[in-house]
Amino acid sequence: MQKKLEDICSHFHIYGDFVVAIPCGKGHINDTYQLTFDQGGTLLHYTLQRINTNVFKQPALVMENFNRVTTHILSKIRKERTQRGRPKRRTLRLVFTHDAMPYYRDSDGEYWRCYVFVENSHSFDVLDEPDQAYKAAQAFGQFQLDLADLPGRLNETIPYFHHAPRRLQALENMIKADRFDRVKLVQKEIDFVMQRAGELDTLIKLQQSGDIVERTTHNDTKLNNVLIDDFSGEGICVLDLDTVMPGLPHYDFGDMVRTGTSPAPEDETDLRKVYMRFDMFEALLRGYMDKAGKFLNDVEKEMMPFAGKLITMVIGIRFLTDYLDGDNYFKTSRINHNLERARSQFKLVESIESQMDDMMKLLKEVK
Repeated sequence: MQKKLEDICSHFHIYGDFVVAIPCGKGHINDTYQLTFDQGGTLLHYTLQRINTNVFKQPALVMENFNRVTTHILSKIRKERTQRGRPKRRTLRLVFTHDAMPYYRDSDGEYWRCYVFVENSHSFDVLDEPDQAYKAAQAFGQFQLDLADLPGRLNETIPYFHHAPRRLQALENMIKADRFDRVKLVQKEIDFVMQRAGELDTLIKLQQSGDIVERTTHNDTKLNNVLIDDFSGEGICVLDLDTVMPGLPHYDFGDMVRTGTSPAPEDETDLRKVYMRFDMFEALLRGYMDKAGKFLNDVEKEMMPFAGKLITMVIGIRFLTDYLDGDNYFKTSRINHNLERARSQFKLVESIESQMDDMMKLLKEVK
């Protein structure tokens, strides 16, 4: 495998000698490697990723978005250098191929991309302190703010990605098909979803009425998609840009609530450990609104607490759907992994519901 990865790297414009490629990352979709190159006695690092074309059917469009977004952000940061610090650490920087392409397609038809590794940084799978949540949310808010004036519309790389009614329809289709004879095992989870089905089109209706508007959004704002500076503790760079495309800002904030407020990972099996920590929600809301509040309208702000519940529901529905479909979308490491993920999400939904009144009160203070 090392030889194959070295060959792939040779197609990118990287100076120096290949040393090693180490698998890294915990994403559900792409395969990721940290590269080490010897550049005249200095070891420098890059990130190499294989784009999962089962998920991203048009990888060239994904990379067109990736390039447009990072180029735009880097240009803005350079103009604001005195306020924003070192530009090269504030956004991912693609390494192009020798023929000036942002990706390489190998002989097997696989698509690969490479970008400069951001040194002296880390990410969190589970946030321990409100200050961590604040800075991560602030980074995502800044990301949306930076892209608020991006010229033109990005490619929609996964149509209807967070479209809750369509996710519900997909679940219903899998229930009817029941190809793996699993429906009888998850009736409780199905009932949970159906009891809340009437709320799933809330944001879609507000968008259709013009009360909230389409913006450029990240669409996968797990808190471990923000790099934190090792020394300052500041959120410096947003990762995982495959799903950056037109969307609603609520999708981004909602996924922050989903991944940043529970003390447990998203596949926790002891559901007593799964709940929304209100102090973490407050930190996320304040950090996000510090930046995003500069461009959101009043209705968009008003719907942010609900967004946490909605996106947690949607992701739970997706895990449950994949379980019924034989686990062919999300990577799994054990039997029933997707079902465990779904149950954890639904438990978090219940916790969010129980605190919604307090969340709305806080919003009035913050906005």
